[in-house]
Amino acid sequence: MIAIELMEATSSGVTHALHTLASTPLAEPAPKGIDTNSVVTFFASKIAPILLAVLGVIFIGRASRGEISKVLTSSAIAIVGLAFIAGAATLFFVGDYLIDLIFE
Repeated sequence: MIAIELMEATSSGVTHALHTLASTPLAEPAPKGIDTNSVVTFFASKIAPILLAVLGVIFIGRASRGEISKVLTSSAIAIVGLAFIAGAATLFFVGDYLIDLIFE
């Protein structure tokens, strides 16, 4: 009698566990990730012009105080920085082109 009750309790527990396992998904859906194109577009359209305007105000303020050499140095540094950013973007597109060329 005890063995029968033990078997019934065990089988009901196993059935419940199997039902729970069957109802839960085995793998979670893959994360969607970050839309990097929208992030880059946002920075290029909203943040970059504001930063360039701030740099322009700083340069004009220095130039009005007679610090032309500092303005020229800062301008040259800013232009070199923009060239590095443009070079990085160019390398991104060249790399994408090379990957498409190799793996197609």
